[in-house]
Amino acid sequence: MRAVSVSLLGAGTAEFVMADRPRRAGPPADGGREGSGTAVLTRTRTRKPNLYRVLLLNDDYTPMEFVVHVLERFFNKDRAEATRIMMHVHQNGVGECGVFTYEVAETKVTLVMDLARKHMHPLQCVMEKK
Repeated sequence: MRAVSVSLLGAGTAEFVMADRPRRAGPPADGGREGSGTAVLTRTRTRKPNLYRVLLLNDDYTPMEFVVHVLERFFNKDRAEATRIMMHVHQNGVGECGVFTYEVAETKVTLVMDLARKHMHPLQCVMEKK
C-alpha cells in the first residue's frame, strides 16, 4: 500500500507526494534520463490561399443571352450585374466573372466550358492567377 501525503502550499494549491513508489523491472522508459525530457515547439503560420480570376472571352458566335445565363447560373450574378459583365466582355474582349481559390475557379471554368460545348457555343472561360 502507498502512503500519500499532502502539503498545502498556499493560495489553494496542494502538493501530492507519493511515498513507496513501486519500481518497474527493466530499464526505465525514458532511457535512464529521468526528468530530461525535451520538447519541440513549432510555430505554424497559415497562409491565405492563392486567388484566381475567372474570365470570359468574347467571340462572335455565342449569344449574349447565353452569356448572361452562364453568369447568373455559375457566378450567382443578378440579371443587371450579369448583363453589365456580358456587355463588358462584348466591348472589351474579356471580362472578370469572379475571384476564387484554385479549386473553385477550376470547377467553375469546367462547368462553363461543359455547358457551352453542350449547347455548341464557342464561349471560352479561363482562369488566371491574381
